[in-house]
Amino acid sequence: LLLQIYPRDLRLVLCCRVTYVLQISFPDAHDFSEFWEPDVFNYTTLLLSEERGVLYVGAREACTVFPSCDVILILFQLLWKVSESDMSMCILKGKSKETDCRNYIRVLQVLDEDTLYVCGTHAFQPLCDYLSLQGFGLQDRAEDGRGKCSFDPAQSFTTVMVDGELYSGTAYNFLGSEPIISRSSLSQSLLRTEYSTSWLNEPSFVFADVIREGQNSPDGDDDKVYYFFTEVSVEYEFFGKLLIPRIARVCKGDLGGQRTLQKKWTSFLKAKLVCSMPELNFVFNVVHDVFILKAPHWRDTIIYGVFTSQWGNVGLSAVCAYNMSSVHEVFSKGKFMQKATVEQSHTKWVRFNGITPSPRPGACINSLNRMQNINSSLQLPDKTLQFVKDHPLLEDPVLPIGNGPRLITKDVNYTQIAVERVQALDGNIYDVIFTATDKGLLHKSLVYEGEVHTVEEIQLLKNAEPIKTLLLSSQVARFLYAGSDSGVVQSPTAFCEKYPSCVDCVLARDPYCAWDPRSASCVNIFQHDADGRKLFQSLKGDAGICPPGVPCRNVFSIKINSVKQLKWSTFSAWLLFV
Repeated sequence: LLLQIYPRDLRLVLCCRVTYVLQISFPDAHDFSEFWEPDVFNYTTLLLSEERGVLYVGAREACTVFPSCDVILILFQLLWKVSESDMSMCILKGKSKETDCRNYIRVLQVLDEDTLYVCGTHAFQPLCDYLSLQGFGLQDRAEDGRGKCSFDPAQSFTTVMVDGELYSGTAYNFLGSEPIISRSSLSQSLLRTEYSTSWLNEPSFVFADVIREGQNSPDGDDDKVYYFFTEVSVEYEFFGKLLIPRIARVCKGDLGGQRTLQKKWTSFLKAKLVCSMPELNFVFNVVHDVFILKAPHWRDTIIYGVFTSQWGNVGLSAVCAYNMSSVHEVFSKGKFMQKATVEQSHTKWVRFNGITPSPRPGACINSLNRMQNINSSLQLPDKTLQFVKDHPLLEDPVLPIGNGPRLITKDVNYTQIAVERVQALDGNIYDVIFTATDKGLLHKSLVYEGEVHTVEEIQLLKNAEPIKTLLLSSQVARFLYAGSDSGVVQSPTAFCEKYPSCVDCVLARDPYCAWDPRSASCVNIFQHDADGRKLFQSLKGDAGICPPGVPCRNVFSIKINSVKQLKWSTFSAWLLFV
């Protein structure tokens, strides 16, 4: 149901919450910047340096640097192509000259203040090098990229640099059949997962990041690196492949085992990441992207993820959120699973009910271990290591906040997510969720009192292609950066000026926007120098706070209980004719 409201014919007296969504088909040219070059594709590796005020963009055979405020102005550009011999070898192996046998830059990570670590697919022979920021050139210190970067430019993977060490989730071989979670550095040999379907079973990696659980830890705990991916289930057997979203964890101080699990993770554990509607017995079992909204204390960190179902005809996407404290509880106290011994059972893994070895398998080295003269994973007993080798899967799942999705949309496939925590004029802090789709759309939503309200829907990409990377800048000039196969787009985080009246501005319930009566315009509060008490903003959508006698200047649309909005959206209004 769509209600058209004409200001000349009736007056709207609002007594409850309204779902008001600003829809922008294509922003004006001055609203956003778009960059692309002929014969350059896959602008999907983005790295934002807030300190330097620049955006690094890795694409096919090119790495470009832009000012973070304007992605049209090129500061530096590096071309990194494959040699004729490497291309010929790639073609001989049956790959396409036009697509596969090129160098797709897929890793851009800050190594130190003067150097980036960069890796490319390099015609299905992954190669890494060091990129000097002084002069923006490679240092010709090429390294084997296996285990750090994917062979196939179309294959999912993830990396994160932690204190000079590269953590990766990718494929280790040409065929892409050997998945690996690894850590590599100049000072240590490669540490990796066991090659076993119990550890990783056809995973599609989406994200990895470090959580500093070791800082000021009373237990002397270690920092953790968490990985997010979807894999084929090992717990159950069906006629088809059942997909399961996972969260896995390794300890930053892991050195591998002395005999058992030599040069392998001794701390690798994984658990199911649940995003479902329990009341309908419906599961979103494919995770596409994750954003970790970090807090001053790691326990207050929130993990946001975008999910769909592997059965695509359902046409639903969801956003689920998780408390980091709940994640920690699962990994530190959760029950283990073991392979079932019952033949021809659909359940292939069951709870382990035996005695768990001590120290706890998969746990990081802490103060208690050190008191037992176990100062590193190299000193862990073989019984503990053999157990974690055979039992990497936890029975306890990681459940979402509220036991269900924060956001559900219909006829939309979310691909990326970014979240910002902002302070509104009421002094409270709110989470603002930006979600990108496979049709080039950007949705902006507000978390308010446990519910989620969609504020904007913007068509960022004119050719309606998937947004494959989404970055958020939280500096004074707030921007979003969206990477796709054909280019990179820079957009502001708010379009406050699009709201023509106070009622429009307030009904938007956008924490970035407020009505300024002096200029008679809707302004971005983070770019406005007026005293906040002179601005009008209500995240409840209370348009009654607007000055009297200020009409709506244009026709606008209000969607009532639209299935394309959140299932939590409500509308109640009195229409008073004059």
